[in-house]
Amino acid sequence: MHINTPPISLLTDASEGERIEVTDPVRVTSGNPVQESIASIGFDRLAASLIRRDLEAVIRIFREFGLFVFSERSVDPLRDRFYFRMDFKHCRCMSHVSKEYITMKALILVGGFGTRLRPLTLSVPKPLVDFANKPMILHQIEALKAVGVTEVVLAINYQPEVMLSFLKEYEAKLGIKITCSQETEPLGTAGPLALARDKLIDESGEPFFVLNSDVISEYPFKEIMEFHKAHGGEASIMVTKVDEPSKYGVVVTEESTGRVERFVEKPKIFVGNKINAGIYLLNPSVLDRIELRPTSIEKEIFPKIAAEKKLFAMVLPGFWMDVGQPRDYITGLRLYLDSLKKKSPQRLMTGPNIMGNVLVHESAKIGDGCLIGPDVAIGPGCVIESGVRLSRCTVMRGARVKNHSCISGSIVGWHSTVGQWARVENMTILGEDVHVGDEVYSNGGVILPHKEIKTNILKPEIVM
Repeated sequence: MHINTPPISLLTDASEGERIEVTDPVRVTSGNPVQESIASIGFDRLAASLIRRDLEAVIRIFREFGLFVFSERSVDPLRDRFYFRMDFKHCRCMSHVSKEYITMKALILVGGFGTRLRPLTLSVPKPLVDFANKPMILHQIEALKAVGVTEVVLAINYQPEVMLSFLKEYEAKLGIKITCSQETEPLGTAGPLALARDKLIDESGEPFFVLNSDVISEYPFKEIMEFHKAHGGEASIMVTKVDEPSKYGVVVTEESTGRVERFVEKPKIFVGNKINAGIYLLNPSVLDRIELRPTSIEKEIFPKIAAEKKLFAMVLPGFWMDVGQPRDYITGLRLYLDSLKKKSPQRLMTGPNIMGNVLVHESAKIGDGCLIGPDVAIGPGCVIESGVRLSRCTVMRGARVKNHSCISGSIVGWHSTVGQWARVENMTILGEDVHVGDEVYSNGGVILPHKEIKTNILKPEIVM
């Protein structure tokens, strides 16, 4: 069945305004790279969005298939056509982007003590806390490796030897170099870049990534690489849209180009809904702007680059969450599992006793009569005995949940035990090797490592 949709017209920069009209992208096979990219998308994917005249939806579809987006776009209401202006040089498949860079490096801002995630960070540094059955930082390193990054520098001021020892095996497995840049004092979010300068730049002059270690997302590194090449500025940042921008520092951009105009801290009147997502791609020249002292890249460096019209922002596709504290960790797990269902549904567990999205490590054991989900992660070596109810929670490596217990909205740390008929809920956090007794109730308890809980915790409190 043929759906009547408006034609698409493309104006390519390289061809000095040459217009390519595409009435049915599936049938375009002329050999022109732009047309071939359109053909690869498929007409049916675009049809509904074109009929709705939803330009942003059309742009998202193009981006999914590696066609770089458009510095100008409009609808001609008289002729009912869509016009996009595109940079011809960047109309290519995303899978080839990383090949254009000789070598790439990344710096991950690991930070310090991770106090917001205690008691989990009393056992390991924050980036090594498990998230969806593997250390948080490993999600980032694997995504960086996938786009051709060859070296990752960890900017850290707490337990660097623990980090390096743990990550050494992954360095060999992934074939990526992992080093530390150790601060002797907290240097903020810009100072660590100056400290690691010699590790980040080389003769290639290629841009490098900077990430906050707390950020969980789909890590659209290929997209920001393409975006960075296209706009030709000095720095690219990823932004995400939020419902309540007055709680954050807002990034105000020029809609047609993504150029950052200014930053507004916790605005009292609406100026936009985009906030810094903690993922950057920077040219080496940015390092010349940073002094080796405690300083903020968000408050001191980026505003100066923006004032020179050299800073650009790309809206992050997919989900995003800063998981630096327990409540956001639980929310981040839900968003991650939602994304996993769309991209790799085979990784999620299914069955008559599974509700919603549930991630279970292959070495975990689950007894009869359990009801698990939604939004649950069960780690390696875990034992879930019979009749257990789990929802919106993480059960970390080596933990045991005994018969008929119930866990909701909580985190069970490594090698902990929840007794029979126990009830753990309302953001209870069990540190490593915590033992909750049979029939014990915990309502928001935060339990430090190696403790045994024999009595009920009726309201949120810290158990030392």
